[in-house]
Amino acid sequence: MTTGGGEFDLIARHFAPLAGPQGLNLLDDAALLSPQPGYDLVFTADALIGGVHFRPHDPPDFIARKALRVNLSDLAAKGADPVGYLLTIAWPIGTTSQTIEQFVQGLAHDQAEFGIRLFGGDTTVGPGPLTISLTAIGQVPAGTMIRRSGARPGDLIFVSGTIGDGALGLDHPEITALNQRYLLPEPRLTLGQSLRGQATSSIDISDGLIADAAHIAKASGVCLELDLDRVPLSPEVRELISADPSVFARALTGGDDYEILFTAPAANRNLLAGRASEIGCVTPGQGVVLSRKGLKGDPAKFGLGDLGYRHRFGEGSA
Repeated sequence: MTTGGGEFDLIARHFAPLAGPQGLNLLDDAALLSPQPGYDLVFTADALIGGVHFRPHDPPDFIARKALRVNLSDLAAKGADPVGYLLTIAWPIGTTSQTIEQFVQGLAHDQAEFGIRLFGGDTTVGPGPLTISLTAIGQVPAGTMIRRSGARPGDLIFVSGTIGDGALGLDHPEITALNQRYLLPEPRLTLGQSLRGQATSSIDISDGLIADAAHIAKASGVCLELDLDRVPLSPEVRELISADPSVFARALTGGDDYEILFTAPAANRNLLAGRASEIGCVTPGQGVVLSRKGLKGDPAKFGLGDLGYRHRFGEGSA
């Protein structure tokens, strides 16, 4: 690695300034976090690999911010306030000091925006693509974390923001608004925190709207009926669909939305007005049922073979 020093020099120069008091200035082998009285800690972790979760030529500061934000999105879906994070990075051989500086600048930008600090982690060098593993830590008032498993028949289904922008930004980087959504997702922390005590279940949409609805359905032992005509879409995605209707399936299953899909009692409908779009209801049964223009059935009936993004393991997998 052409960084002008070894691992400890790199940490001291680039990452120690990002550390909070819990990280002990990155001079120890561990961090120390004292939970706030009356609060539960919430942990989430995601790994990002160049060529899989981001484009290798994406700007280093945007890669850093995306790595942080996709984890904050998980915290948002749990209703948590972010506190800090642990970061492990395997840099490709030959990574320059300038690249690392840009990466750190991205982290510093979003640390300031979201009010969090680095607690620790590890850095190494390897022959493969840039690989990042980030563990975010949040907190919620004791007993208020919103799980996947709380949806009940009679609940309504809501989603924040617009769907399909991230996946279609990957497909169409020439469309600035969509490319920005792919590069820099927006964790819905304020919304998630406001859902404590109002939502019965919640998940952030990383694998795709249909796939993540299926995760709630499985965890809760219910059926989620989604009205596809009510799924919120950006003007850019609508324009792509008008030119090629098959793009709609990509919007529903492509992932990288990082919006919040949640369920809530019908009595909370007015409380949630203006904060999210109502797109369906929870019924007895299991799985996901879709409806559109009077047609109703399981996802296969709508030509959705793969319900969302999946990492494939085993013989012959990448």
